[in-house]
Formats: sequence, structure tokens, C-alpha cells
Amino acid sequence: MVKALKIQGIAFSIAALLMSALSFVVVHPDERSELIVLSALILLLGVPHGAFDTVFAWRIYGIRSPLAWVGFVLGYLLLAAGVVAVWVVAPAFFLLGFLLISAVHFSGDPAEGTPLMTRLLYGGSILVLPSLFHADEMGRLFGLLVGPGTAYMLMPWIRLLAWVWLPCVGLAVILRSRSDLTGAMEIGAAALLALVVPPLVSFTLFFCGMHSARHILRTIDYSGRTSARLLLVAALLPMLGVIAVSAVAWHFLKDTPLEARVIQIIFVGLAALTVPHMILVERVRLSGWLKGSCKE
Repeated sequence: MVKALKIQGIAFSIAALLMSALSFVVVHPDERSELIVLSALILLLGVPHGAFDTVFAWRIYGIRSPLAWVGFVLGYLLLAAGVVAVWVVAPAFFLLGFLLISAVHFSGDPAEGTPLMTRLLYGGSILVLPSLFHADEMGRLFGLLVGPGTAYMLMPWIRLLAWVWLPCVGLAVILRSRSDLTGAMEIGAAALLALVVPPLVSFTLFFCGMHSARHILRTIDYSGRTSARLLLVAALLPMLGVIAVSAVAWHFLKDTPLEARVIQIIFVGLAALTVPHMILVERVRLSGWLKGSCKE
């Protein structure tokens, strides 16, 4: 598994470097088309990693009976609904909370042995660093998500934080390169991607090509001898549920402009799923992704 994770990390780093280089020469498509395509990629390639939460529910909490599964699903949905409620009544708190929990969750990507501060710097890079050179676009995306007033209030503080974040990430890359060259390359590639590439494109590549791909590899390893077919079945129903809920949300937001509707469904949905997802996954991550007597 270590070899597979290294190959995946190198592949992501190369893709991030290529995308960063191409961003200087490639003309971006019209905004609406780009938004729809990237959001579809997040839904189809990024969200499915959370559909494996059923594997963790089965192995960690021993959920087996139909009644236990009903309770698990209801609890999962209640937590997700609570996040949506926060978005409705307190958008500024929602955005700050989403950025914070996402940074903490992404910090689980680096290999075991990575220092905590380095993890957090890595996890926050994709969320904070775009404000340095793409502040207008980032502010507009946040405005679609939580309203222009809230975005206008928060963006200067995020940009101020980014000026501190950038040299700290650079130092973390240098220090990490002494013991883990691949890990240092991953951290540097994620930071460069966030700095150079437009925010939605950089987030999509990071979320799908790094975070989701790494989680899926680790889940396959964690599941032990579970067959690929059973893993796909375990992920199928949750994904169908996500698609169904997204369709319902699309209907209820029918009076919202298209760009705002897409952003809200994708990112409010991600936030809503991240909270129960973290409750399940972080316990395993903090224990080192143990599988029997083996570590990643």
C-alpha cells in the first residue's frame, strides 16, 4: 500500500505541476460551462470516496442488522441536515466552519509520520492560498455560496492569513524534504496549485486527484479481504442517495441563479457530508489506518 500511495502522490504532483504551467497559456472556457463541468467532476470523482463510509460503520461500530443500519442512516442524515441549517441561519459561521473542518480533514492525506503542523499547513493551503492571486474570483465563489456581504467581510482576513501561510508552507516543504521527498513534493504541489490555478479548478484537481483518490486507496487497504464487488455495492446506495438529495435540492433552489445553485448544492453538500464522514474516518486515521497488524 505504501508503494501505491507514493505512486498516487507522484501522479497528483505531476498533474498539479502541469495544470499550473497550463494555466498561463490555456484560455479558460466560459464561466458557466467551466462551473458545470468542474462541479460534475467533484460529484462523480470526489464525492464517491465518502460513500465508503458504510465500510467504516460496518468494521468500527459492528453495524449489521437492518435496524442498526436504519439508525446509522438517520444519524448521518441528521448531522448533515444540521450543517445545512447552519448555512441557512448563520452563513458566516458556516463558511468559517467549513474551511476549518476541511483543512483538518485534508490534513489526514500526508503519510504517517508527517508532523501535525505540516499536516495542517498542507490541509489549509488549497483553501487559503488562492486568496493571494485570485482574490476576486474566490470572493465571488464565496459570495455565491454564502452571499456577497458575508464574502466581502471575510475575504480580507483570509487573504491576510494567506500571507502568513505561504512562507510557513515553504518552510514545511523544505523541512519535510529531508525525510520524505514524496511527501514534500505533494505539499509543494498542492500549494503551487492553489497559488497559480483558478480556485475552482485547483480545488477540483486537489479534491478528486489527491484527497479522494488517497482515501479510496486507504479504504481498500483498510477493508482487508473485502472484494472489489462488495466495496462497489457498499458505495452504490450512498451515492444514489447523494444524487437523489442533490436532485431534490436542485428543485427547491429553482429560483436561484444557475451559478449560485450549482455552487450551493456542491459545497453545502460537501460540508454537510464532511461532518458525519469525519466522525467515522478520523478515528481510523488517528489510529494510523490500522489493518490487522499492518500499517499503511
